[in-house]
Amino acid sequence: MITIKKAEINDAEEILDVKIRAFKEEVDLYGVCPPKYDSLENLINSISKCNYYKIVDDEKIIGGMSVQNKGNGHYWLGSIYIDSSYQNKGVGSLAMDYINKEYPNATKWTLETPHKSFRNHHFYEKLGFVKIGEIKPYEDHTDFYLFQYEKLITTNN
Repeated sequence: MITIKKAEINDAEEILDVKIRAFKEEVDLYGVCPPKYDSLENLINSISKCNYYKIVDDEKIIGGMSVQNKGNGHYWLGSIYIDSSYQNKGVGSLAMDYINKEYPNATKWTLETPHKSFRNHHFYEKLGFVKIGEIKPYEDHTDFYLFQYEKLITTNN
């Protein structure tokens, strides 16, 4: 059974192994990936400073995600990733359902994803995200950039 729990520092090495496997396709495609995605120090820092979650199947970590509160109902989905052997099985949708329930006061979500990650684009757009821009995280990699996405949440009272 798949569950989502707050990550702890002692989960960092296992989470990093999953994260590296999950981003392997992007690394193979681009030769790079989002900055510091494979840094244990950066991951530990993220677990300490933001809401970092592990996605677990029984006792095995199969994915992770981070959320940062930007204020005024704006939340940043810093990363969401699923081990390649669990992709295309509804785990990402389960994770997003969890996030929506965990942050009911959200009025805006933002995130970034690599420009050739077509499955990611389809996934986020299916959930109501709209592409709002592009950024280049590396000046020396002219063929790698990130699409910026946003989802506005409106409530009908």
